[in-house]
Amino acid sequence: MGRRDQLTILLVEDNEIDVMGVKRAFRQSQYSYPIVVAKNGVEALDKLREGREIKNPYLILLDLNMPRMNGIEFLKEVRSDQQLRSSIIYILTTSKAQDDKDKAYQHNVAGYIVKEGRAGEFIDVASFLDHYYNTVEFP
Repeated sequence: MGRRDQLTILLVEDNEIDVMGVKRAFRQSQYSYPIVVAKNGVEALDKLREGREIKNPYLILLDLNMPRMNGIEFLKEVRSDQQLRSSIIYILTTSKAQDDKDKAYQHNVAGYIVKEGRAGEFIDVASFLDHYYNTVEFP
């Protein structure tokens, strides 16, 4: 099952090693979705609102611990914005804290993925997101 429109992934992540890992995983897999990177929530909101790099359909992979605007602050902004509130957002973080999970799900994230540093984990994420995109109807 395939789609005509190309999915764009907005990766909101300040850790350059994780950015490289996610990009490498998509490059090495059969999933060639464009990845737009924002280093914090403020930059991500700017990219979403200006709409040049990110077109529908898109999906957001969001880290929680970032400078300027963290992931939870970003979620609050997105969910209160009429144009962005239906964005599909997955958390991709090192945090296993129950409080972080609770806050994320209170803002209607599609899922909470914990980065554990194991080999191949970003390839698993790429595969999962491809399956999700080809199974679920996007807004």
